[in-house]
Amino acid sequence: MASSSDATASTGPTPVNPESGSDRRGRVRLRRSAVMAVPATAIAAGLMILTAQGALGVQFAISGMPFVVTATELNGTGFEQFGNLDNMAEDSPNAGDTGGQVLVVTSAIKNATLTKLCQSVDLGGTNLVITAGGGSDKVQATDLTTGSTELSGDASFGNIEIGNDASTLDKAGVQGNKGVFSQQADTVHIGNLRQTNYATTAAVFKLPGLKLRFSGTGC
Repeated sequence: MASSSDATASTGPTPVNPESGSDRRGRVRLRRSAVMAVPATAIAAGLMILTAQGALGVQFAISGMPFVVTATELNGTGFEQFGNLDNMAEDSPNAGDTGGQVLVVTSAIKNATLTKLCQSVDLGGTNLVITAGGGSDKVQATDLTTGSTELSGDASFGNIEIGNDASTLDKAGVQGNKGVFSQQADTVHIGNLRQTNYATTAAVFKLPGLKLRFSGTGC
């Protein structure tokens, strides 16, 4: 995730232009911070696995190309979720009118297993598809994080806390910005998971039965 020159002596205060570029950028940042303090309605409807700016969070510029992730089942321990911004590389051709930023639901799972994982990205006319965990061995991930804009599935939580300040989260070792709405739980289960993601990271990501191919259809 993303976010001196020599001074010349002066005998008096330097006038400040209230419409300077730095002031305008400051106001934009303040408006974006205010957006992040508003709880996403999707949090009430379900959950989106996984991204954060803390430990093992997204430390890279995203491409700006969304990818789909599906799984018949996800089970995890140590779950957190809050709002965040993912950033594209400067002058990215995918920025459009977004300013190079994507508003995402940031989540983190300390330990997760996924059954029949499928990931696909539309490359324009064809899809790059990755599948794993379709046999007896499941996909396993440690310190898994993902930035999501959409999710569907059947979710349940164990010992959930809703309305925490994101800077105080402690279930997965990741914290968000102070004043941001968040939730966390000891355990999470999602059946028939489907997500639209912009980024994923993990300390360990085991993909038994990995297959990669091009296809006319995605996940």
